Amino acid sequence: PSKEYALATSAVLVESAQPYARIRSMSKSVDSLLQEIRAHPRWAVLTGAGVSAASGIPTYRDHAGIWLGSQPIQHQEFLEDALKRRRYWTRSVFGWPRVAQAKPNATHAAIANLELAGRVAGVITQNVDRLHQAAGSRNVIDLHGRLDKVRCLQCQLVTDRADMQERLLSLNILPEASTLELRPDGDANLPTAFETDFRVPACLQCEGVLMPEVVFFGGSVPTERVEACFKLIDSADGLLVIGTSLTVYSGFRFCRHAHQLGKPLVILNKGSTRADELSQSRYTDNPFQLLIQCANALCVDQAETCHA
Repeated sequence: PSKEYALATSAVLVESAQPYARIRSMSKSVDSLLQEIRAHPRWAVLTGAGVSAASGIPTYRDHAGIWLGSQPIQHQEFLEDALKRRRYWTRSVFGWPRVAQAKPNATHAAIANLELAGRVAGVITQNVDRLHQAAGSRNVIDLHGRLDKVRCLQCQLVTDRADMQERLLSLNILPEASTLELRPDGDANLPTAFETDFRVPACLQCEGVLMPEVVFFGGSVPTERVEACFKLIDSADGLLVIGTSLTVYSGFRFCRHAHQLGKPLVILNKGSTRADELSQSRYTDNPFQLLIQCANALCVDQAETCHA
């Protein structure tokens, strides 16, 4: 195997603390998942917020799909309401650093290694944190965009979110952030009074309105991005769903598409999902650890094949 592949495989083995020697005593559920993955050469993977929870990024819903905290900003609100935009940026200035500093966890690494081993054709992620790419995944579709970029709604100039953060900090005096509740999309809950005097910078090129390069709730995913997701599933032998309740239609439609094509749908999630009835099988007991153990075994399989 290549040096890159060997290093990535080693990273998963170390981070997950599950040496291959222990796989002999794996539970029946791990054996079952291994059998399913091995039965189909290449999988498309659909991930959600649960995958990034271990990296310190909170989720919107609990394991039962119940909403946690206050409602997030809606896409149309951001486009049409200057006060709503200001409210978003007052919170984002506190929430962004956690997302920017987050590191991939063992589940991200396992998925990246499955791609390197030839078992994963690509990843469709509903997350906007870019942690799959940081873990080494190459073929990733950011379904809902990426939080590390900002776009001008007038001239379409794209800049780094880190630059926006510097501009926000230069224009505003911030309160103590240690007691704030941070949210999944780089947002945070703040006292309403703080919003009144908060200043939001405009585009440096045309003075237009700036928006994070994401699709907020209620927004539409660009057509070409959706088509790329369908093509990925068409080219794969099955769909593996990891860490999402699929409550939002933008992710659920790909499960329905795989089901209509007669391709196996396997779900790894701690709670129920919208696609449970469409699935070939579900793994709800320690699903991320199951995936990590399976990735270890499959990567060892690949390494032994290359060595032979």
